[in-house]
Amino acid sequence: MKNFVRKAIKKIEKLDSGQILKVITLLSDENEMLETILDSMDDGVIVTDLDHRINIVNKTAGRLLQLQTGDLHGRIVWAVVKDQETAEFIEKHVRSEGKILDEEFYTEKGAGTAILSLAILPYVKNKKIEGNILILRDVTEKKQREAQFRRAENLASLTTLAAGVAHEIKNPLSSIGIHIQLMSKNLNQTGCIDKESAEEYLEIIEEEIERLNGIVVDFLFAVRPMDTRIKSEDINKLSEDLIDFVKYELEENNIQIEMNLSPAVPKIEIDIKYMKQVLLNIIKNAIAAMPGGGILTISTFRKEDRVHLQIQDNGIGISDENMTKIFEPYFTTKDFGSGLGLTVVFKIIKEHGGEITLNSKEGEGTTFTISLPLPQSERGLLAWEDEK
Repeated sequence: MKNFVRKAIKKIEKLDSGQILKVITLLSDENEMLETILDSMDDGVIVTDLDHRINIVNKTAGRLLQLQTGDLHGRIVWAVVKDQETAEFIEKHVRSEGKILDEEFYTEKGAGTAILSLAILPYVKNKKIEGNILILRDVTEKKQREAQFRRAENLASLTTLAAGVAHEIKNPLSSIGIHIQLMSKNLNQTGCIDKESAEEYLEIIEEEIERLNGIVVDFLFAVRPMDTRIKSEDINKLSEDLIDFVKYELEENNIQIEMNLSPAVPKIEIDIKYMKQVLLNIIKNAIAAMPGGGILTISTFRKEDRVHLQIQDNGIGISDENMTKIFEPYFTTKDFGSGLGLTVVFKIIKEHGGEITLNSKEGEGTTFTISLPLPQSERGLLAWEDEK
């Protein structure tokens, strides 16, 4: 169809009125079909030129954004949005001249509120950017389902944690009970207890109470909402500072450090206190996994719209059986520890909108890869040739 119309236009001067009418009819039918397809979509679509003036807008976009009625062709896109806050949101992101993916915002919907997702992509013609394509999606129901799933997931996690706490506190409570019984037995037999025995019993009881306190503190940290204080931070500097903090422990364990930090990695939005805890927990695990010494490698790099941080050791590795359990509460292969270290790591990374993955092979080592999103301002528009 497209080739036929192009050929006809080139020969327009040689066509009679009937042939010209046929071409116009074909163009009209094709245009009507495209409009019908656009208006049938669940997603809102707006195409603008470089001056942000509307070229194409479908019915769904008009409904989702509550656009003004009438002919909107040639109007500034945000100027036709009735709601002032929504108009300002659209203007801010359209003017940013960057690629926007799934930026969410709230807008009124009848008597309630809707959650919309906005994506802005370059409109490219003949390898040249001619404007923007705005794609709008109502994600209200999706977000509600996700919230319900998270509540169910949190309840299941809380149940697991509570069961773990009940199991963990049995041993220290049992130990405290036994030593109190021993003290009572001595008192009943002799009417008194010597200082040395009393100090021994009390010392053990004090240690077990401290252990109980640690279990409760870890449990509360795992279940309470995190009070994150997000700031723009340099992940490379954070890594260097933390390695400097643990370097003596690494030296004592005969562990060498290799740092492969990419200078191309921009600052990201994180809570530096919590992110240090993430690195420290993983590094402590790496040290335990290399009892005879080894190499610990810290790497950073940027891939698309995310920053990646890798912590790799060449230690004993993790069995296939344990790989799926590694982030579960109270799972540990150590003789000591709460088993909540990597659970807390997982929670912190999720709180930052990131992902953490694990690769390991027994006898060869383990690699943790943390993926964190770039700030919106750093998500630059990719060149057309690169995208191609």
